[in-house]
Order: sequence, then C-alpha cells, then structure tokens
Amino acid sequence: MNADRPGNASENPRRKARGKKTGPASRNIKPGSRPALKMLTTTLWEYPSQHYDASDGSTMQGDKNYTGATPSWVIWQLLQRYTREKDLIVDPMCGSGTTMDVARDLKRRALGYDLSPTRTDIFRADARKLPLEDAKADFVFIDPPYSTHVDYSDDPRCIGKLDAASDDGGQDYYNAMKTVIDEIHRVLKDRRYMALYVSDSWKKRKGTQQGTPGTFMPIGFELFNLLQQRFIAVDIICVVRHNTKLKRGNWHKAAEQGNFFMRGFNYLFIMKKVMDRPTR
Repeated sequence: MNADRPGNASENPRRKARGKKTGPASRNIKPGSRPALKMLTTTLWEYPSQHYDASDGSTMQGDKNYTGATPSWVIWQLLQRYTREKDLIVDPMCGSGTTMDVARDLKRRALGYDLSPTRTDIFRADARKLPLEDAKADFVFIDPPYSTHVDYSDDPRCIGKLDAASDDGGQDYYNAMKTVIDEIHRVLKDRRYMALYVSDSWKKRKGTQQGTPGTFMPIGFELFNLLQQRFIAVDIICVVRHNTKLKRGNWHKAAEQGNFFMRGFNYLFIMKKVMDRPTR
C-alpha cells in the first residue's frame, strides 16, 4: 500500500487516461459553482476544487481523467504573484497541460514538455535535457513523480520508475531530480522564480505483516535540499490535499491498523534564481 497515493500499486491506480478530450465538450461543471479565486495570504493553501472557473468560462484546466494532475488553482496563485502578462511559463513535466492552460488563461505564454505528451501542443522531451536556450523562462513550475507510485510512461527514462525507497536510499531518483533542478536553473532567467510541488511518501514493506513499520520517504525535504544548492528559498507552502479516497473509512482504518499516516498535504517550494548570491 502506498500511503500518499491510496491504492494497490500493482493495479496502477494512478495510470493516466489517454485519448481523452480536454476541450469544452468534456467540461461538465457549471461555471460559477465554485468560489471565486482570490490571492491567498498565509502559507496554508486550500480550495474546495481541483480546478477553477477560467476567464473564458471553461471550468477545467488540463484533463480531469489524467491521474496525478496538479490542482490548477495552485498554479493560478503562483502565476498571479510571480509573473506578468506575456511572461514565458515553462513546465518540464507537463502531464495533461494544466500549467499551459492556466498560463494562457492569465495571458502568459506557455511551453510544456513531457516524455509522454498527451496533447499536440506539448513537446516530447526529457526534463533532464530541455530543448530550450539558457535563461529563456520567466517562471518554471514542476510537479515531479513522487517515487514509483504512478505509471506515467512506458519510456524507460521516466523518473517515475525510480524508487525513492530503494536500498541505497533512492540515489538514482534523487540524482535524476538533481539533474532536473540543474536544468530548470539553466533555462530560468536571473532573478525570476520557480516552484516545485511534491509530497513525502510512505510504502509498506513487501512480505511483512500488517502493523509492521514501512518505509518513509522524506522526498520533500530531500528535494528542498537539492533546490537550495541552486536557488534562494523564497517560501514553503503547505497545500491541503482533497482526495476522495482519503475520505473513505477503510483507508483510515488501514492507517490505524498499519500505524502509518496518509499524506494530508503537499509541499510547494518557491525559489528564486539569483546569480550573484551564494547558495548552499
């Protein structure tokens, strides 16, 4: 059992849906049914929906059938604070295109990359080697795999195939993410911002009895340390997770019996590139 992503890993519960429409015809949520977005002013962020009502009347950003999609309202908050109209927003692991849709809704330009593109406007590329010139992006957002809980792609290069709970402490995963972070630093303009959205994780050890301690993966802390090697820390936000599976009593019962915690929040690390200041 993966405590941060409820479900059985062998069943690939978070496998993304392919070939689903993302246009207005698939957006069946009534506009105006959700609270209007406003700037959040504390480091605890929460909103009662995965998506928000966009300026063009649409009610979804990205694809609702994409497993593991980033809440679009989180990206909205970031772009309102740290970008301006016509800025270039880059997402190196674009998934179903949520970041691109939010950027365009706010009159920003957008570039999205992914090893397994789900749309024609997402370029196929590895986040460790982006086909983008140095210092081109005004803002970079990334929501990387949290170890191996989601089968994102059949591509063997996918970082989501690297286990953060491996016997060597997840070195392959963290080395891959360090390369991604270095690449974000390369493409980002000086004195501009980036944000990384991530969760810690816990995984039951295979072949053990219920109640036996599992493996905790402090992915957030590890990635924050890597970020500080290249960027200046601006702030850390805790984003409350609203997952329907987390509301099911059987999962809470399993957490009690297994003596583990389900993930109730995600980290949102906000960082700034400053070339003439030392980082760790």
